[in-house]
Formats: sequence, structure tokens, C-alpha cells
Amino acid sequence: MDGVDAPGAMRLVAPGNVRALDPAPAMFDAMLTGWARQQQSRLLAKKTISDRVSMVRRFALFNGTYPWQWTAEDVEAYFSAQLSGDSPLAHSTVRGQQSDLRMFCSFVTDARYGWTAACLEEFGHAPAQVCHDWNTVDHVADYEGRPGRRALTYDELQALFDAADERVEDIQRRGRKGVLSAWRDAVMLKSVYAYGTRRRETSMLDLHDLRHNPRAKAYGRFGALEVRFGKASRGSPPKTSFLMAVRAA
Repeated sequence: MDGVDAPGAMRLVAPGNVRALDPAPAMFDAMLTGWARQQQSRLLAKKTISDRVSMVRRFALFNGTYPWQWTAEDVEAYFSAQLSGDSPLAHSTVRGQQSDLRMFCSFVTDARYGWTAACLEEFGHAPAQVCHDWNTVDHVADYEGRPGRRALTYDELQALFDAADERVEDIQRRGRKGVLSAWRDAVMLKSVYAYGTRRRETSMLDLHDLRHNPRAKAYGRFGALEVRFGKASRGSPPKTSFLMAVRAA
């Protein structure tokens, strides 16, 4: 692949006939713009791209340096700070941010994009991959939630559902507006518990997504759910899946 034509290439983002008055921040901004374009060419979601770019900016701001100055020690210092204090980041969040930083470093050190040569010519230093096996988290477990969080008991769950239903009745009894909204929220809450849908999956549901489940005939047409906006793989459209509600014994 010709580096000039690659999405995110330095020559496409920072034309050689333009000279920045302050080259360091201009080069960094151009790198991030190029990285965003490279991710767009992979059909990644806009929010995914913006979150990754924001994370790299926070890392640079914390260290007060630019990618061609970063070291492995900078990675360790940044994430040590994120894991200290009263509200340390969750294990999964740290792993995700380290993955984003690793991807950015892989992008700017890839010769096809020209950023290494540009930094050597402008600053005398080239960016390097600063994330390695000894300063990043391994993904060794499917579940990375905090063990202190437990599932609701049956009594707690019933109290939650009752509170949602009582809110509908209270609004209706007082003659206030918002009965349908409260009813919607109560149904949505129970649907999330019954089918285990994500936020976007839940917000995009419609009545015709309800299906019959032969294993739970007592539920009629409410025993299964067609999720049309499921979580997508990288660069792919939303997945469609069928979820079954299992009848409690």
C-alpha cells in the first residue's frame, strides 16, 4: 500500500507546503486527525473514535509531552494515578484505555503512514510503542466486574418492580401528566431483567419485536424478543438476535 494514499497518512493530514508556527501541538493534532480517519475507514462508530482520541489527549496532557517523547514509564505513571485516590478506575476501564493507547502507538509507528519519518525530520525523535506486556493488563477473565457487586435478591427485585408500578398508580391517582412515561419505564425495567438487553438494545425495541417462545407457553407472545439493534462487531452493522425469557420454576 502506498503510504500517501493510506487513510490517516501524514501527507494527507498535514500537507508539506504548510509550515506550523508551533510545530509540536500541530503535529500531535494532525496525528489524532489521521488516526480518526484511519478508524473511520474501518467503519468504527463515531463515539468509539471520539472516546479513543479523548483518552490519548488526556494521556498527553497528564505527562505534558508528545508521542515522540513518550516512554514506558509515562504509561506506568499515568495508570498508577488512575488507580489511586478515592475513585480508582475499574479493571475493565484500565484495560480498555491501555488497548486504545497501544493502538494509537501502533498507528503512529507504522511506516505506511509516515509519522515516524515526519517526527524524525521535525524533532529528531520518533514515536515508539510504549505499551508492552509488562506495563499493561492481560485479558484473562470473561467477567471483570467488581466482586462487591451482587445480584438483587428476589425480595429486593420484587420491591424494585413494585416501586415502578406504584409510581404509575401514584401519578394516575393524582391526575398528573406522565402516566404513559412511567408505565413505559416500568415495562422497560422488567424487560431488561427478563431478556438481559443493553441500553441501546432496549431503547430501540418495539412491540412487534415480541415473539412466542414454545418453552414458555404461559407467556404467550411475550416469551421471546427479537433484538434488531444488538451490539455490533467492529466495523459491522448492528447484530440481530433472539432472546428467550425463561419461566421461573
